[in-house]
Amino acid sequence: MTRSLRAFVVALLAIAVVISGCTSTVSTEPAVDSNDPLCAEMMVRLPSSVDNLDRRWTDSQATAAWGDPTAVILTCGLEEPGPSTLPCQSPGGIDWLIDDSESPNYRFTTFGRSPAVQVYLNYDEVSGNDVLQALASAVFQIPQTGGACTDRPAGDS
Repeated sequence: MTRSLRAFVVALLAIAVVISGCTSTVSTEPAVDSNDPLCAEMMVRLPSSVDNLDRRWTDSQATAAWGDPTAVILTCGLEEPGPSTLPCQSPGGIDWLIDDSESPNYRFTTFGRSPAVQVYLNYDEVSGNDVLQALASAVFQIPQTGGACTDRPAGDS
């Protein structure tokens, strides 16, 4: 190998290392039922981007993340929540309980679907409605088990 070819290969390797460092894996915690087959059905249908943020690799089963730095984290396999005093809305036709106790970070948990899906997002970086709309077709892979939001405004579906 010539000196110039060797230098070129070294330069390419250095660029590969830098690029791979830019897309590091997001460390996440799996849910108790992350191995539920319904989570797998949903995960393969998740979009590659939400609210203009690209999807990133995660290190746990049935989890996903978008943005660098991470602005959206999805976890599938949670226990279905019971009755709640949290507000509930239905963007994209999926019922979500909304926990804003860590504002500007919000926690959205599906209501009436088992296993439950949770989306944790930063409202300073993304629109919750846009993110949940983007995820709706994937989350529909988990069938509704019955219950629906009860505090939706009239005409909301």
